[in-house]
Amino acid sequence: MPDAYNGMTASLLRGVTWMKSSHSNSQGTCAEFARLPSGDVAVRNSRFPEGPALVYTPAEVEALLLGVKDGEFDHLIG
Repeated sequence: MPDAYNGMTASLLRGVTWMKSSHSNSQGTCAEFARLPSGDVAVRNSRFPEGPALVYTPAEVEALLLGVKDGEFDHLIG
């Protein structure tokens, strides 16, 4: 696998396991996440699995998840 970078084609991230939330709707509109061998986390759009992937460090993902759990982004939906 080549070095991962933001915007790379997600299909180049071979050998990773993509996961999506069990809360994903029936149209498949959800983000999918994969842990990379480096420990970083890649994110892709489940509707466009061959599209670009965004790559985040574990610290960035932790900050996002803590913010989500605290409700900091609730204003973005509904």
